[in-house]
Amino acid sequence: QVELVESGGGSVQPGGSLRLSCAASRNTISVYCMGWFRQTPGKEREAVAVLSSRSSAVYSDSVKGRFAISQDTEKNTLDLQMNSLKPEDTAMYICVADLVSPCTLTTLTMVTREKPYTRGQGTQVTVSS
Repeated sequence: QVELVESGGGSVQPGGSLRLSCAASRNTISVYCMGWFRQTPGKEREAVAVLSSRSSAVYSDSVKGRFAISQDTEKNTLDLQMNSLKPEDTAMYICVADLVSPCTLTTLTMVTREKPYTRGQGTQVTVSS
């Protein structure tokens, strides 16, 4: 069973940067479709970035050009570099892994809606002046 542990969240002023990391319990990064979701109370969970096992990255329109998803196969981590942060980026960020194919924002979102799925406990990001 894959276990995921997120880290790197915190508080930052608008325009600032944070780097989130998701540590996987075993060789997951190079095999699974992995992604970062975010959720705020009262809002639907949003997929912000996914990375396929072939290192193909896809971003939501809300973060495109500001966020970058990457993997470190030696450390078995999935990272999310977040730049030019805005108050609307404030959310709990959650790492998700699944063997769904193709690996897209839509298919990984469907996984989180339709069946039990592998996720971490989340890390809070707060953007505020």
